[in-house]
Amino acid sequence: MDETPMRARAVVDLTALRDNVRALRAAAPTAELMAVVKSDGYGHGAVPCARAARAAGAGWLGAATPEEALALRAAGDQGRLMCWLWTPGGPWRQAIEADIDVSASGTWALREAVAAARTAGRTARVQLKADTGLGRNGCPPADWPELVAEARSAEAEGTVRVTGLWSHFACADEPGHPSIAAQLTVFREMVDQAERAGLRPEVRHIANSPATLTLPESHFDLVRTGIALYGISPSPEVGVPADFGLRPAMTLKAALAAVKRVPGGHGVSYGHRYVTPGETTLALVPLGYGDGIPRHASGTGPVLVAGKWRTIAGTVAMDQFVVDLGGDSAQPGDEAVLFGPGDNGEPTAEDWARAVGSIAYEIVTRISARVPRVYVGDLGGTGI
Repeated sequence: MDETPMRARAVVDLTALRDNVRALRAAAPTAELMAVVKSDGYGHGAVPCARAARAAGAGWLGAATPEEALALRAAGDQGRLMCWLWTPGGPWRQAIEADIDVSASGTWALREAVAAARTAGRTARVQLKADTGLGRNGCPPADWPELVAEARSAEAEGTVRVTGLWSHFACADEPGHPSIAAQLTVFREMVDQAERAGLRPEVRHIANSPATLTLPESHFDLVRTGIALYGISPSPEVGVPADFGLRPAMTLKAALAAVKRVPGGHGVSYGHRYVTPGETTLALVPLGYGDGIPRHASGTGPVLVAGKWRTIAGTVAMDQFVVDLGGDSAQPGDEAVLFGPGDNGEPTAEDWARAVGSIAYEIVTRISARVPRVYVGDLGGTGI
């Protein structure tokens, strides 16, 4: 499946992804596992990755937006599925009719879910999100009793079933950070308040990828694994993927579009931010910021070409960038590898993250739809 000539391709190893799911389940053996496939599976492809994760034992899928969750249902997924990023007027009824667990961080969201449930003639599965210290979405402790009371009333009416209580860490990728223990304390207190008020959730969850791997006391009933699912370390300062039993699933490749000799003093790409120090060979890689390559990788991004690491020479353009091969040679059509697992000496997504001052999450997620995804490994069945 990886032999058809292409300008560029992101090769996604689904066997690696399935093995990652198994490693994550082993790291949290007492909890169920949610495979988070938001943002098109962190750039890897939501539906194929969801299928692979389900086959490896993921009992839940997670999506950010209701549109992402509804697309999974349209693709055939029938298992437990949750989405959490709602705005007023969202497709509550469609989500409820599709048996998606929806999240409420405040009374406005709960009331919209209740109204949609009444219209649909269905009981909405709702999970209440607590803000335990992240400061993004989630109900703050001061407003929690009101949200819990309204949810309990909705349950008594039969329009809602509170299936979960949950929150999200701010600094779980920094083991030992004082906010971790503080958030766990607040979460336990808010769960206790809700249960004393009569709520009986199926799942309580706060653990993301780093907490799944390093904080067993946070596992509760369910762990939500995102970036680790795709084989990228959520805590690179603590360990590389192999240290956690993970393997990166994506390899980004391109075929060289041009190779030419140029004299010394030759300017390269926009702004001539790179000028050849002497006679040399330049190779053109047909990927640019239109494909998701960061423009601020200009002069810093690593690429494996002709058996060696090269650094992007000059400015990344919309569709292409240049590498200086020095005294080495190559031919149009030869392979350039931007990142992968690192098995053959190629850079990794983490190497790219360090080069551009970002995180590996962003590197893989930003690869655009213009780059075809090519799936290899154990592809599983045709349905989710």
